[in-house]
Amino acid sequence: MIEGLTLLEQYRAQLVGLPVSHVWRGHGSALFIEFGELTPKYGKDGRRLNSDGEFSLMIEWSWRIEVATAIICGSWSDEESWPPAMSGLVGLHVVDVGVSGRLPEVLLTLSDERYVLSFMTSDGDPAWALIDHRTNGLPSLTSRAGRLAAET
Repeated sequence: MIEGLTLLEQYRAQLVGLPVSHVWRGHGSALFIEFGELTPKYGKDGRRLNSDGEFSLMIEWSWRIEVATAIICGSWSDEESWPPAMSGLVGLHVVDVGVSGRLPEVLLTLSDERYVLSFMTSDGDPAWALIDHRTNGLPSLTSRAGRLAAET
């Protein structure tokens, strides 16, 4: 099994420099950010779904998008503010990915001084994951029981 910090470093090495290719809203306030080349996905009924990037960042809830001096919007903002903030991330490049806090929350640093952060506001673990969609890719990275954890 890969230790959490080592896995985070491996994700960082793969993600830095990649473009944000697609940003979309999942169920409720779930936020998905796709990086790198997109692969189309289709449902069982043939309906087109949101494409996967080479890598994804999923934040289940409690997130915010920032610029250097302010919060643009977050999961508790008016939903009308989400689409422009999300589309404003597309085309930016990953500068860094890391964690902050005693219970690891993900912090994504993008070009143009944009930031995406998770911050769980309910009981349990922070609800985010870094996912590698490549064949034989890295295990997913998440926060479990106060530490970074690999999931297959």
